[in-house]
Amino acid sequence: MRLHREKTAGATAGLLALAAMLVGASCGATRPVSYYTLNAQPMLAPVDAPSANPPLRVSIVVGRIAASPLYLETPIVYQMSDVQMGTYEYHCWAEVPTEMLETMLTQQLGSSGRFRSVTRLGNGTRGDYLLRGHLYALEEVDSPSLAARFSLELELIEQKTRAVVWTQTYDHSEPVSRKTVSAVVEALRQNVAVGISQVTTSLDAYLATAPQP
Repeated sequence: MRLHREKTAGATAGLLALAAMLVGASCGATRPVSYYTLNAQPMLAPVDAPSANPPLRVSIVVGRIAASPLYLETPIVYQMSDVQMGTYEYHCWAEVPTEMLETMLTQQLGSSGRFRSVTRLGNGTRGDYLLRGHLYALEEVDSPSLAARFSLELELIEQKTRAVVWTQTYDHSEPVSRKTVSAVVEALRQNVAVGISQVTTSLDAYLATAPQP
């Protein structure tokens, strides 16, 4: 009887120790996830400094930006080699990157005051032109040096004819000052801001010379 009690006590102690180890391992593995955004300060329409150029009588619909499945999720992407990529487990975008870019394009074009209307694609949305694109890179690059790469291609489609009337590509790697995720994100944010500004300026220049509907 005593031997049975000793075996039972030993088994119970073993189970309690195993449970404690599992709980401890679980607690040790838990880390808070950090979230980041590309557009920390929303762009506002200039009210005190109107554009010197007259407004254009055109409406633009900002459509979808296609991308690799890597950029249709929120984890931040890094490139390990020419053929290998990975994602951070505890560092994520606050929104899907393509959706953030669509929002930024809409804000940038809308805040210029140059167009009759700028809207996001939705049910029943109509416009003179459809702007859509493809995101090729939004990532940390570790070789040959630490950099933040952003690569985006846009195309403008005339809705009446369904013809592509304008295309523009932005591809740039911004140097990163230190090896931290926050530094990479800041470099990506600056790179994206410059890229969005360049492509929308080019689009404005095209539409200024194109026949207006």
